[in-house]
Amino acid sequence: MASRIALQQQNKGEVVVPGAIKQKKNMAVEGRNRKVLGDIGNLATGHVVEGKPLPQVSHPITRSFCAPLLANNSQAAAENHKKCVVVNVKGANVAKVPVGKKPAQKKVSVKPNPEDIIVISPDTQEKLMEKKMQRKKKAAEDISKKKSTLTSTLTARSKAACGLSKKPKEQIVDIDAADVNNELAVLEYVEDIYSFYKLAENETRVHDYIDSQPELSEKMRAILIDWLIEVHHKFELNPETLYLTINIVDRYLAVESTSRRELQLVGISSMLIASKYEEIWAPEVNDFVGISDKTYTHDQVLTMEKQILGQLEWYLTVPTPYVFLARFIKASIPDPEMENMVYFLAELGLMNYATIMYCPSMIAASAVYAARNTLNRTPFWNGTLKLHTGFLESQIMDCARLLVSYHTEAATHKLKVIYKKYSSSEKGAVALLSPAKSLLGR
Repeated sequence: MASRIALQQQNKGEVVVPGAIKQKKNMAVEGRNRKVLGDIGNLATGHVVEGKPLPQVSHPITRSFCAPLLANNSQAAAENHKKCVVVNVKGANVAKVPVGKKPAQKKVSVKPNPEDIIVISPDTQEKLMEKKMQRKKKAAEDISKKKSTLTSTLTARSKAACGLSKKPKEQIVDIDAADVNNELAVLEYVEDIYSFYKLAENETRVHDYIDSQPELSEKMRAILIDWLIEVHHKFELNPETLYLTINIVDRYLAVESTSRRELQLVGISSMLIASKYEEIWAPEVNDFVGISDKTYTHDQVLTMEKQILGQLEWYLTVPTPYVFLARFIKASIPDPEMENMVYFLAELGLMNYATIMYCPSMIAASAVYAARNTLNRTPFWNGTLKLHTGFLESQIMDCARLLVSYHTEAATHKLKVIYKKYSSSEKGAVALLSPAKSLLGR
């Protein structure tokens, strides 16, 4: 705007002094008093800028033409403004100071106190970030705690009405705490060992085979197992030997058809193999020949032993119900009465063919559960047992009822070897206790 005013003054024949701009009021008065046809063609007339006449221009002053003129005027004004001013003070010359420039001032730098300097290392930054994240997390938790939805309120009231909110949390017992200094307990590997047993039990699990045996029946198998338990008790063998013997018998009968006459031979040969595998001092072949009233010869026992090992491909390291019983009884925090009751119910299950449909770990867990019901050890199933067995109470209920039904029939059953064994004072006479009939009614 100022440039346009300066240009109008030039057209009127006035001398333009750079930097001097008249007020709008005077400009309006002069605009009304100018000659009408004085600048009708917007022709530039001769004006003097800094004592030099402008060249005569016969070109219309348009925006594009006016811009260079204004630029020249601005440049001339800037050069004139930069000229030095000489100041005389009492006849003495003072240094020339450029107009518009201020004398340079020294910058004052304030050195910080070393005590006030905080060095932030990468560790400090990490700590600061951690504290910041913790504050944010805490703030978010506080906000979430303060928020109460309608659903959470109704749920809390429902739990309070049912008495669930007052129920204490179930504690898991460390069953291996007493064996910290026992190297034979191999506490570092015990959990991995039983995880492997859980996987391996399905590989060697025996399925229903009795229909594939033309001359055998469930009753004949029960007679054989009852007799083998008696032989095992007379020879005073380890429990592992009994369970492995029955495992070998079932696995062999599942793959090989056997006549009724050779069934007892399969039994004593299987116990011979299991004794060699589990016992330090295994019975000799002649001992088994004598226990069978010399029904079979020495060579027949060895021949059957070789035949069984060939059919099983010498695969004898298998998880039987006993390996699970040892762990599950420990998880039940047992006493002698509890332990004898568990083994009594487990052996009843081994003798009866109907339990073959259950895996070894489920038979062991069901025996523990049925024993706790029989002895009224509450709670019947807790978090510790659930953790170490891997079964819920509902999963083992059917098998446990089956074992209790065998206990109910044991006193009147024709095969009484197991009942007599656990009726003795040596075994706590647990067979004489009342069975858990309440479990059968569930």
